[in-house]
Amino acid sequence: MDASPNPDLDFEIRASAAAVAPGTREQLLAAPGFGSVFTDHMATIRWTEKDGWHDARIEPYGPITLDPAAQVFHYGQEIFEGLKAYAQADGSVAAFRPHANAARFNRSAARLAMPALPGALFVRAIELLVRQDRAWVPTAEGHSLYLRPFMIATQVGLGVNKPSSSYLFAVIASPVAGYFNGELRPVKVWLSEDYSRAAPGGTGEAKCGGNYAAAFAGQRQALEHGCDQVVWLDAAERKFVEEMGGMNIWFVHGSGAHARIVTPAPTGSLLHGVTRDSLLKLAPDLGVPASERRVCVADWRDGCASGEIAEAFACGTAAVITPIGEVRSQSAGWIIGDGKTGQVTSMLKEELVGIQYGHKPDRYGWMHPIA
Repeated sequence: MDASPNPDLDFEIRASAAAVAPGTREQLLAAPGFGSVFTDHMATIRWTEKDGWHDARIEPYGPITLDPAAQVFHYGQEIFEGLKAYAQADGSVAAFRPHANAARFNRSAARLAMPALPGALFVRAIELLVRQDRAWVPTAEGHSLYLRPFMIATQVGLGVNKPSSSYLFAVIASPVAGYFNGELRPVKVWLSEDYSRAAPGGTGEAKCGGNYAAAFAGQRQALEHGCDQVVWLDAAERKFVEEMGGMNIWFVHGSGAHARIVTPAPTGSLLHGVTRDSLLKLAPDLGVPASERRVCVADWRDGCASGEIAEAFACGTAAVITPIGEVRSQSAGWIIGDGKTGQVTSMLKEELVGIQYGHKPDRYGWMHPIA
């Protein structure tokens, strides 16, 4: 679909008359959890076939009113993104690679037959929202402002012969602590042999809500077996590793000067993570070669048994980098390395987080200044 005849919209700023009191906000920022506390405002833009993108606003955070027959409820035409803004060492605020998220958002839109949103407009909405709610950006170590842009189909009607003719784009913001509670610790993962996350030709490469709804049964199974997350295998043969939960997964071969990292190659059914892409660039510059290829479960298990695979970790916007210490399944289970966080995992996380918070040089221009 055509993006818009009006790519350079002016946003109307409607300040909230019921903003959270400073004292209450500070209490919330002290222990925000993840995704349960929200700022005072949100960004919204609307799209119709007639007018393209229009009616751009920064407005008070609150409920969205939709007709019960809005197509998003019945046919799941919805996409979203996730990125973070960080308080920098110099007191400013910057977002991590928002243009990469804008590009992926539009790839998702194309797959779901939704209108493209100009990348500059995507980033502008984020900039204005963060500036409006600057006081909500956490300054505590390990905390950040999580940003959730999303788009939903709003046309009223139950016909399924064509995509919606109207959409709502919005951005909401949530101050967050770490995704996994407590200090960094290796997680236990469950190999899902009963369910698949996505299949080639499906929506696996798109960041849409349906993929996550389909994952809940597998995640529940993981929790029932004492695991933190589910690891998805390919839909055809159930032998190749694809993703961990909503994150990309990595394997560390060797150690010290001989260490290298491998991540499953894109197959059409796994998400192209922004953090994943960042590690493909960052790791080699730190002396750790990085590559993409298909990885089967047997190679993972045997590599851990022989010591060839010394570490494994997952990466994504929410958790950044999370070590994996143990694998469980219906038929087997094994420990990765000594079950603790490995040196390569720690080094990569330290370097990436250092860039995000402004403690280390941003050689790649990843941090986008906002406020």
